[in-house]
Amino acid sequence: MAPDRESLEQQLRAVADLPDHRIPIGRTALLLAALDRPRVALERYWEHLAQLGEDIRSSGAESLDDRIAVLQRVLIGTMGYAGDTLTYDDEQNANMMRVIDRRKGLPVALGILFLDAADSAGWPMVGLTFPFHFLVRLEVGADRVAIDPFNGGTIVDSGGMRAMLKRFAGEADLKPEFYQPASRRDVLVRLQNNIKSRAVQAGDLARASEVLRRILMFAPALPFSWRELASIEGHLGNLRDAMAAAEHYRRLAPNDAMRHEAAKLLQNLKSRLN
Repeated sequence: MAPDRESLEQQLRAVADLPDHRIPIGRTALLLAALDRPRVALERYWEHLAQLGEDIRSSGAESLDDRIAVLQRVLIGTMGYAGDTLTYDDEQNANMMRVIDRRKGLPVALGILFLDAADSAGWPMVGLTFPFHFLVRLEVGADRVAIDPFNGGTIVDSGGMRAMLKRFAGEADLKPEFYQPASRRDVLVRLQNNIKSRAVQAGDLARASEVLRRILMFAPALPFSWRELASIEGHLGNLRDAMAAAEHYRRLAPNDAMRHEAAKLLQNLKSRLN
């Protein structure tokens, strides 16, 4: 039976109260996906995540090389997951239900499957803050390696990262902040931001607002998301909603410059309301 919207939103708000390491990243990605597929039951998707976790866990792999091989065999070989290079910007690539159906998606969507499977096996894996192309990092003791879920679960060394930066940004300066661990919330936000940014590019501000509100259900302490929501609602003419979002931005702003920006935004919105 398909869950109703109220239940989905309630579960997403419950995620906001969890410490980051307790967030079930695959399950939360499916809750977000279900908001766009209201008539589709989630049970078989839960079962798929459970099966991935069991296949990884039952391997008994201990060394770093063996664990990489198991991830590649299960997710890429057996399950057939691959990056969607042909229709990369298709919104389905960021909807976890459709990613599982089609066995393809964006780097961050496939990365979430890697993270969830590794988590089920108790293997230390994190997403990385690398820009443009999402990567994960697997650790065993003092050994660690970055993995590209989009391209067959291949290993990416520092040279590979520089090549990616050169391809995507025209520069190859590998800064320390590019390979820091990303929180689970940040990974889920990155997934949703893919949908939001495409909506903005298409001029669908109502859709962008909808996605921002989803983000703020499970990650309500993000000042920049509140600021963006205030701006979008202002453009849509929903001035009271814009003011409410701007108030959140003002309250969460981490420095004086941002608080000043929030105050100016509120003043502008109030002048339009009058």
